[in-house]
Amino acid sequence: MVAVARKAYPGLRFEEGSMTGLDLPDGGLGGVLAWYSIVNLPIEQLPAVFAEFRRVLLPGGHLLVAFQAGDDTRHGSEWFGHQISLDLYLRPPERVAGLLAQAGFAVHAQLVREPDGSSGESGPRAHLLARSPAVAGSGQTV
Repeated sequence: MVAVARKAYPGLRFEEGSMTGLDLPDGGLGGVLAWYSIVNLPIEQLPAVFAEFRRVLLPGGHLLVAFQAGDDTRHGSEWFGHQISLDLYLRPPERVAGLLAQAGFAVHAQLVREPDGSSGESGPRAHLLARSPAVAGSGQTV
């Protein structure tokens, strides 16, 4: 996917890494997009991931996270004709919002939408928009 992105957008920088240890400086990003990237992580790993997102965000930076909503674990063994072994964790949006709050984020918006029947989605999708804390005395709202 990164190779496709680099080819389609040669002027942008794309990096690969682990969400639990991003090779980025503290406060170096204005935003983080985690688009269905937390769905294969057990709930126990999310606090470390969200702490890492907060670490790399500027004060007041934004985080947008999307995931399948629910309270279930599904195991996949085939995808697009390929054999796989992958767990998919569906989570209640309130639980993810609570974990974001524990990591110091303020959730500003939450959207839970029904599945798009034309794309084969099987359940609701959640989207949470959060901000990292702003620096006190900077003129930004804390």
